[in-house]
Amino acid sequence: MTSPLIQVAIGCISCQIMTTEVQVTTREAALNLLLKKGESSARDLAFSVGVSVQAMRRHLRSLEVEGFVESTLISLGPGRPSNLWQLTIKGRNFFNDGTERFALDLMGLIEANLAPEKVEGLLNQQALEKASSYRHKIGEGDISERLAKLVELRNQEGYLADYQVAENGMSWFLNEFTCSISGIAEKYHSVCDQELQLIRYTFPDCKVERVQWRIEFGHSCGFEITPLKLNE
Repeated sequence: MTSPLIQVAIGCISCQIMTTEVQVTTREAALNLLLKKGESSARDLAFSVGVSVQAMRRHLRSLEVEGFVESTLISLGPGRPSNLWQLTIKGRNFFNDGTERFALDLMGLIEANLAPEKVEGLLNQQALEKASSYRHKIGEGDISERLAKLVELRNQEGYLADYQVAENGMSWFLNEFTCSISGIAEKYHSVCDQELQLIRYTFPDCKVERVQWRIEFGHSCGFEITPLKLNE
């Protein structure tokens, strides 16, 4: 039989482990929400995560000290100004695993040894082959079903993606909040052009337009997908 002293010690250790797990979960949940929202108040984050505003503010201050988030003081009317929180570059890099270094070096080597049109041709071929693989995996269901499957595939590849129906009910938005090739895209913008072509090749029965581009504007890359039959 375990002694009461050992039982108390085990209980204390369990409490410490649980507390640490809650802290990690809350921190990561806050970072994920800021990644998706772009910016948010501590109150809204607390409501979404399910903790008190005071607890969320403590987490945000800790993340701020570590360099993952930063705040902007704004006035929303009478009363005290409020802080809106957003990710720093370090905070965004939290979601990158660094595996793109090899690909970035390879792109530099290709660019140095091939003419621009050859590089573009290779990227376009890769987009076509990738789209063919996607189409095989997502099948021929309706757009929402195919998008759900595509989002699952993209998330497996290192993207943080989701999709939603537009307010008009006739289009869908594909959002990608992280990019497994962000370092490459920042240096070689043509890669982003091929990403757009990739989505177009994946949904040949739809009109696909880029509506957000992290490199120029917005906190995510976003594509609007509209069935072609609606435009006829």
